[in-house]
Amino acid sequence: MVSRVELFALIRRDARVEGLSVRALADRHGVHRRTVRQALGSAVPPPRKTPARSSPVTGPLREAMDEILRADLDAPRKQRHTAHRIWERLVDEHDAEIAYRTVSKYVARRRPEILLEARNRAGVMDGFVPQTHLPGQDAEVDFAEVWVNVGGVDTKCFLFTLRMSFSGKAIHRVYSSQGQEAFFAGHVAAFTELGGVPAGEIRYDNLSSAVRRVCFGRSRVETEKWVLFKSAYGVTSFYCMPGKEGAHEKGGVEGEGGRFRRRWFVPVPKIADISGLAGINDRLAAADHAEDARHIDQRTATIGQDFALEAPLLAALPVDEFDIALTTTPRVDRYARITVRQALYSVPARLIGQTVRAKLDAEELVVLHGSAEVARHPRLTTKGGQHLVLDHYLEVLAGKPGALRGATALVHARQKGWFTATHDAFWAAARAKHGDQAGTRLLIEVLLLHRRMAHAHVIAGIRVTLEAGSVSPDVVAIEARKHAAAAGSTAGDVEVEPPGPQRSRSKVVSLPERRRDSDLPPDSRPAPSVAAYDQLLSNTPKKGNAS
Repeated sequence: MVSRVELFALIRRDARVEGLSVRALADRHGVHRRTVRQALGSAVPPPRKTPARSSPVTGPLREAMDEILRADLDAPRKQRHTAHRIWERLVDEHDAEIAYRTVSKYVARRRPEILLEARNRAGVMDGFVPQTHLPGQDAEVDFAEVWVNVGGVDTKCFLFTLRMSFSGKAIHRVYSSQGQEAFFAGHVAAFTELGGVPAGEIRYDNLSSAVRRVCFGRSRVETEKWVLFKSAYGVTSFYCMPGKEGAHEKGGVEGEGGRFRRRWFVPVPKIADISGLAGINDRLAAADHAEDARHIDQRTATIGQDFALEAPLLAALPVDEFDIALTTTPRVDRYARITVRQALYSVPARLIGQTVRAKLDAEELVVLHGSAEVARHPRLTTKGGQHLVLDHYLEVLAGKPGALRGATALVHARQKGWFTATHDAFWAAARAKHGDQAGTRLLIEVLLLHRRMAHAHVIAGIRVTLEAGSVSPDVVAIEARKHAAAAGSTAGDVEVEPPGPQRSRSKVVSLPERRRDSDLPPDSRPAPSVAAYDQLLSNTPKKGNAS
């Protein structure tokens, strides 16, 4: 079939070569004379007219749907009409007999048109303006959500990103929250990795970690600690406009978070517990170095090559280190716990009723009493969450052994693998031999050994003791020392004999068993006697004759 362009070319050629009339050309090509005149007038066929089709169902409802879509422009983003909700309103309010698919197709086509009309009326035109950034000057900061498998459970974490505007060099760190401590820790890690501080402005969203109140325009009331941090590091902040209006003002880091997440967090990383985020951050530091070989857009130089130009232009790091930790002075409750950021942490029971000092950073809580550290916990991000250490309650449990079975700290110790099946075996054997209370106290004595001996050595001591049929904590301590000596290490303040020749693991035996051993030489010593002391009895004055 000949296209309209080819048809017009044939008509024009026949007219030019053979000089045929309009009627003759129309007869030869089987077209209307109007088409011939169009071909002779222009080599380009005129566009076909799209016939106006009537919409008997949609037509009367178009204005109603347009009003709903226009009203959505001023409605909250999460409370705007879906196509299904518009269809429901048409049916309820207009008694319309219209299919949902018809409404859906109309809304999908009409919604962007109405948005464009509104922007045109406001004098706003969509598009992007290329930007030029000076080396070593500007940067952008943002948090992005990432998922990490923690102990078999997918957990939401937060990826901190600081991106240099000139080179595109970005530093990434992942934290369990996006609180102020993580905000500061990300900056410190980024500045340390870059070797300096951006000399110009750093662009931010209106994060609560930095901004206490958003005022008119770009005026902000900043948090006191953020002001101190900025002063210490010489940071100049620039706050973007809230919402979508200001998203383009730091578009580089907005896209960087998603790109980096797809590249380095797929598949989802797996860690045993939240403390494993430190290992992920080590891998992210290596990933940041690998990214130096990447090209951005159509640049001929790599990120690393561009950053080499701006690294000498960064402002110097401060001489004194800024303490980013949140310091509080909570009081220890009767359950030997303190509350920090709506989470509960245990401390040694001897501190019940006293005030301690807690320092909370991005991933860890350190508890001090005076100048001595008394507890260390991973940071919790769940409101009302608890992290309890069994060792903190041993003195209390020694007086209340019945409380051990249902202790929350014991549940946590089992989950973390600190309280093992070997402990359970010792506990069961001790209760079977001495009863519940006495057997539990023996277990607590064994648990106290962990304070001055390595965990593996105590476990080894328990196993040897059980094999010998004993449940004595003293035997466990002796066997733990032997295991430490065989391993060539010391256990706390316990003295260990110098390592001697390699020996097999010793067996705990009783004295009667040793006497029956056939390979021992016969004992020729006389049986012990107390006859020599009988003379003392004859010299003892009788009762009543004492002078």
